[in-house]
Amino acid sequence: MASSHSSTPVPHPSGSGSGSSHGIFRKDKDRDASSRPYKPARSLPDVCPMEPTGDARRLCDGPSVVADQHRWTVYNSKVNLPAALNDPRLAKRESDFFTKTWGLDFVETEVMPSFYLPNITKEHFMPYLQETSQREKIHERCKSICPTKDELDSVTNITNNHDKSRTELEQVPKIFMKPDFALDDPATFNAVLPWSHFSVAGGKGSRDAASSRLLQEKLSHYLDVVEVSIAQQISLRSEAFFHAMSSQHELQDRLRETARAVAVLRERTAAIQRVMCEGPLRALRQALTRSNCVKLQNKLKLMAAVHQTQPTVQLLLSTSEFVGALELIATTQEVLQQELQGILSFRHLGSQLCEMEKLIDKMMIADFSTYARSDLNRPLEEDAHVLEKDRLESLVFGLLRQRKLDFLEIYSEEMIAAAKGIVKQCVMSTVSQIDEIDTEVVVKLADQMRLMTFLQWFELLKSVFASFILFLRRIKATLSVIRNVVLEVLDSSQRSRLAEAAVTEGSPGPALPRDSEVAYLTHEGMFISDAFAEADQPAGGITAAAAAVGPEPRNLRPPQQPRSEPCGSDSASGTTESSSSREHTTPSSTPGGGATITVSEDMMPTDLELGRVASNIQELLYTASDVSHDRCVKFLMARAKDGSLERLSSSEFVCLSQAVERFVRDTEELCRRRSVSLRGALQSQANRFVHRFHEERKTKLSLLLDNERWKQAEVPAEFQDLVNSIADGRISLPDKKATGTEDRKPNDYLSVDGQKYAVVGTVLLLIRIFLEYCQCVNDIPSIATDMLTRLSDLLKHFNSRSCQLVLGAGALQVVGLKTITTKNLALASRCLQLVVHYIPIIRAHFETKLQPKQYSVLRHFDHITKDYNDHIAEISAKLVAIMDSLFEKVLSKYEVKAPMPSACFRNICKQMAKMHEAIYDLLPEEQTQMLFLRINASFKLYLKRQLARLSVVNDGGPQHGLVMVDVAFYTGNVQALKSLETLDLNMAEIWELKR
Repeated sequence: MASSHSSTPVPHPSGSGSGSSHGIFRKDKDRDASSRPYKPARSLPDVCPMEPTGDARRLCDGPSVVADQHRWTVYNSKVNLPAALNDPRLAKRESDFFTKTWGLDFVETEVMPSFYLPNITKEHFMPYLQETSQREKIHERCKSICPTKDELDSVTNITNNHDKSRTELEQVPKIFMKPDFALDDPATFNAVLPWSHFSVAGGKGSRDAASSRLLQEKLSHYLDVVEVSIAQQISLRSEAFFHAMSSQHELQDRLRETARAVAVLRERTAAIQRVMCEGPLRALRQALTRSNCVKLQNKLKLMAAVHQTQPTVQLLLSTSEFVGALELIATTQEVLQQELQGILSFRHLGSQLCEMEKLIDKMMIADFSTYARSDLNRPLEEDAHVLEKDRLESLVFGLLRQRKLDFLEIYSEEMIAAAKGIVKQCVMSTVSQIDEIDTEVVVKLADQMRLMTFLQWFELLKSVFASFILFLRRIKATLSVIRNVVLEVLDSSQRSRLAEAAVTEGSPGPALPRDSEVAYLTHEGMFISDAFAEADQPAGGITAAAAAVGPEPRNLRPPQQPRSEPCGSDSASGTTESSSSREHTTPSSTPGGGATITVSEDMMPTDLELGRVASNIQELLYTASDVSHDRCVKFLMARAKDGSLERLSSSEFVCLSQAVERFVRDTEELCRRRSVSLRGALQSQANRFVHRFHEERKTKLSLLLDNERWKQAEVPAEFQDLVNSIADGRISLPDKKATGTEDRKPNDYLSVDGQKYAVVGTVLLLIRIFLEYCQCVNDIPSIATDMLTRLSDLLKHFNSRSCQLVLGAGALQVVGLKTITTKNLALASRCLQLVVHYIPIIRAHFETKLQPKQYSVLRHFDHITKDYNDHIAEISAKLVAIMDSLFEKVLSKYEVKAPMPSACFRNICKQMAKMHEAIYDLLPEEQTQMLFLRINASFKLYLKRQLARLSVVNDGGPQHGLVMVDVAFYTGNVQALKSLETLDLNMAEIWELKR
């Protein structure tokens, strides 16, 4: 192996160019290429790369004969050109191999034959072929028996030999090829050496000896086959073996160089450690020792501060500093659990602090109850400012910190009790000023209220309303302070979580003191300091800090305006804070640099609980509004118990309604709560008032109708002014009578929108009555629907009752009229027309007072209008019927004979003149004309019947002439009446048409 190492070349990559990239090896410069006995063959990829990738100049230029005579180059390769062209790595043979490398002329250029070489023919080789033919035959025969070395190297012979070797190897039993082959296994041994074939009980014979030799030869043959196969495989891989050996020797040389370099490096490292590291490490070790000593000193100072916790808590409780005491207890417990855990001297302090914390809880609840009672029961004449705001904030924060979230229930109970006292105090104060009420005789407050006049009681009601407004403002201010504390705590908790999340994610947060030990939390959940300074803090004790904490609390500050003023001048532990809240908690120092005490954030309520408390605060304000309304309802019902509210006049009830509406609006603006109890009670009273109001006016209208004689009445000036105000759009009653109204004379007609209406006195009062309904709706919008229903009932009553009295002739018995004349009928029709004129105006007024969903009740006016128009049509028909009966009676006796005009026609014209005289001044011209057209049509009908019965036709005869004289007399008399001059009577219709 040594000789092979010395003679075998070691492959090295060439310095640069394509030799290094394609694995072309070069020989050592100090060795002669010709002296090497062995020159290993290179594989195809090493000597013929697919494409040159290195330096083009070095690949294209040929080797120098002088410079490269001793260096191995590609020209020393034994691989021929066909082998290079048959590169097995190429997917297909490149057809343009030559033209690609040397250009197109390489193929196309013809090589001219050399003139210096003779023309060699086959005859020149005949002597040689004859001489070697015999040797060739022998060679071929030997070649078939034993292949030559060249044939073994060829690809075909290698394949044949490989198949042959495989065939021989297949003859070897498979048991020898198993990886677990072992002769010590009995089964394997018996399978390899089957002694049972040649071993007999009688001993060894010649047959056994022959079997043994045959077995030995068979095993020897198997061994030879395997050795031949192994030798063949070794010969095929000899080059790889030599290359591996060469690489191994080179690796050993490099390892020796590496070992020497490592030894030098270790010597230098030892020198560096000795010179540069030992001294600084000693300094660091001493600094760490000093730091440990300082930590031990701070721990002892912390123990001294914790030892003073109980006296400090007692001092804080004596000044009602509940929050500071709770902070001190909580932070002390935190320190006991974290920093001072396991110290025997403090083993009972934790349980003692827990008992003190429970005591503080009870004290805070009692103090909050006392505060709520004193705040709600103080005189209402004072301002609505918050009583002892700092104390309230401190109590609320302390209760929140201890999760005593039911403190609002205490405030609610005190609020209800105070609301009851407000009404009682107002009644007693008012009754004491009224001499007519003897409080010794009338003891009950409700009875005392019912003895008051309406004005006295109304002033008392306004006083109660004003007191409750002040009461609600005071409650709102107090609840606003409580809510601000809750929201600040909630906001602080959220910001604390965001800060912790930022620290967890590695984001930069606020810088905290690095020389501190223990931190404590404010109620916002933010670390104020990790500890106190180490050696530069002034010495002192926690007792001094407690003594420095004053009893006066500080106000809360918003979270966005942090302050860093200390809680005391010489605070020892930094755990005592003012009674306002934990937002004022700031870093303070323990004596000698002791650490602060930590408060666990888990003691604070969760965001969900804080949100629920804030919602309950708003609900408590709603409850305050509802309680105030409920007390006012009871106050109102106490007065209404004997029905006194129902007997109020319209103006008095309107004043009451306005006062209640004003109070309701004020409470809604103040509490953002629409309480319905007081409105409901007022609505109930309003319904009773509306019922009484309607019954009074309906009774009044019935009395007026029963006494109405249906004669035209004079219209006083005040009613004309009232109608004029309606025309101007003022649907309301005038406040007072205008001055000078008494001096103005009444008119015969009521002028409405340019038309004259002849009316009776009842209709004038009816106009005033429905204006009272409209005025009441203006003052009390909540009763619009009820009032509309009652007004429609009133209008229906007027229509039906007037119909009974006039058309039904009820007035004959009621007021003793002798008969119902045409003038009575016309006057009733004109009155109904006046009411119909005002119905759309009333409808439009009520529509403005109703909600869109209530518009369906307006259909009552449509029904009323239809009823009135039907009644007017019936009166018109009644007037026509009166003349019908006259025509039927008179014309049935008509005879066509002289003298002319006949007495029948004279009578008819006289009655029509009376009819016209009766209705002309009552009905407008167009209605008069329409009425007489209908009367004329009836006259023509009866005359036509009579003429047909008399067999008088328009034949120009004497009878026809007499009839025409009567008709002309009738036409002249009718058209002579006022406003009937242009009336088309069309008297030609009295004649039968000729067939």
